[in-house]
Amino acid sequence: MASRKLPNYLRLHRKRTGFSEPEIAFLLGLHGAAQISRYEHFRAVPGLLTALGYHVIFQTSPPTLFGGKYQRVERMVRRRAKRLLTKLASQTPNRHTERKLGWLRVLIGESELPKQP
Repeated sequence: MASRKLPNYLRLHRKRTGFSEPEIAFLLGLHGAAQISRYEHFRAVPGLLTALGYHVIFQTSPPTLFGGKYQRVERMVRRRAKRLLTKLASQTPNRHTERKLGWLRVLIGESELPKQP
């Protein structure tokens, strides 16, 4: 089982790059450093545009920046994928259903995506 991760690693990346909270707020177009502090102390979750802004600033992937949140979403999606797989597998198969079943098996780790030529 994968180790439990922090909800995000924003403070770590900010400290590594040497930026202050007000400087990050400016780069993200926020009105003050208070919001940066809330993100870094896990009291708030950045929206999509802010998360993408952090990606641009730190040149690090969102799953790396938001490790714990990513892990949580990944587990939820995989649980739902298993349920959907069971539901679709009980239906009469057709090419669309088979394609979906293939993707769901990849999501839950039962198979790999086919190699592209």
